[in-house]
Amino acid sequence: MPELPEVETTKRELKRKVLERTFLDIWCDAKKLIKRPRSFEEFKKGILGRKIKNIERKGKNILIYLDKEKVLLIHQKLTGHLLVGKWQKKGNSWIPQIKGPLEDPANRFLHLIFFLDNGLMLALSDLRKFAKVELWDEKELMQSKEIMEIGIDPLSPEFTFQEFKTRVKSTKRKIKQVLMDQSLIAGIGNIYSDEALFAAKIHPERRANTLSEKEIKDLYQSIKKILKKAIEVGGESISDYRRPDGSKGGFDSLRKVYRREGEPCPRCKAPIKRIKIGQRSSYFCPKCQKL
Repeated sequence: MPELPEVETTKRELKRKVLERTFLDIWCDAKKLIKRPRSFEEFKKGILGRKIKNIERKGKNILIYLDKEKVLLIHQKLTGHLLVGKWQKKGNSWIPQIKGPLEDPANRFLHLIFFLDNGLMLALSDLRKFAKVELWDEKELMQSKEIMEIGIDPLSPEFTFQEFKTRVKSTKRKIKQVLMDQSLIAGIGNIYSDEALFAAKIHPERRANTLSEKEIKDLYQSIKKILKKAIEVGGESISDYRRPDGSKGGFDSLRKVYRREGEPCPRCKAPIKRIKIGQRSSYFCPKCQKL
């Protein structure tokens, strides 16, 4: 699932490509992706003719602000990613008209396409069709449970060390679970929790309330540093995620432990280990990150 760096990369690149564009038409062959309103026809009616005024990120959600106080919310979920380009339909397939990264096979699962007034298309590629697309009244969305329950954003000024420390110390849960709890801290998932814990030399099964002041500070600094670097390189494309131009993110070469089971730890050369925490795989060095 795209995490904060991937969603932030998408948001920033979409802002450069589609701001002030107007929706002229929509094509969709997987109407279950549209969660609000339930009728695709009503969704289409609410989108057509609307101009894109701003694009922001809230947790792992992309919020596309339209004129007349409407907001298009897109959560890419497990295998979804947004693309900007030009395609032509041939049979049951959409063929990119621009040579390059859009031809990557990972970009071929187009199930929702917005046609824009400058000839470009904004498309959702989603292998498993788990993504969520909703159209909201802006005021209603901002007051909704959907938005109100999203935790603090690691890129925001409010994400101070003291605030992070308070949230960590308030629970006896395993620190890996705390980092991935979207109601506490928004945007961190499997990849960046593993990488931050490795950088801070903290075992993913450590109880959060047992961490020392220094360990919490090391983890806080690791989170900020790793997320910043991941955004700089366009996120991680080890799985389905691609940037809006269809290209891969560059974090793969910086990945220390995530999905590196059995490989030597870059610090001590001990084999990286994988365990399950809350039904999710967790990768760590058993020598550097002792329980």
